Amino acid sequence: MLKGVKYQMGADPAGKLSRMFGVYDEESGLAQRGVFIISPEGVVVSSEVNHIDVGRNAEELLRKLQANIYKAGHPEEVCPAKWHPGEKTMKPAPEFVGKAEGAYVQQETLRH
Repeated sequence: MLKGVKYQMGADPAGKLSRMFGVYDEESGLAQRGVFIISPEGVVVSSEVNHIDVGRNAEELLRKLQANIYKAGHPEEVCPAKWHPGEKTMKPAPEFVGKAEGAYVQQETLRH
């Protein structure tokens, strides 16, 4: 156990999960740095894979998780880049192509 860690951690010493997600490098025996957000229905709704030498951004991961939670309850809307809970979302429609400002809608604050 890692000293001071207060949450559960997982490991994949045989590389089974890494292979399943396609991030295992057979030549080096290492996994690339993959992050996958999976819906309660078992659908991968977001994925990011970085080379082993490139770190990930926990704030961006949290933002993506929050956006996907919001989207689950509002399937008719989209969350634009850099969206955060409480900000405007968009309702896509053909008439808004090239005119994104017309597609924005005010949305309710995400509640936990």
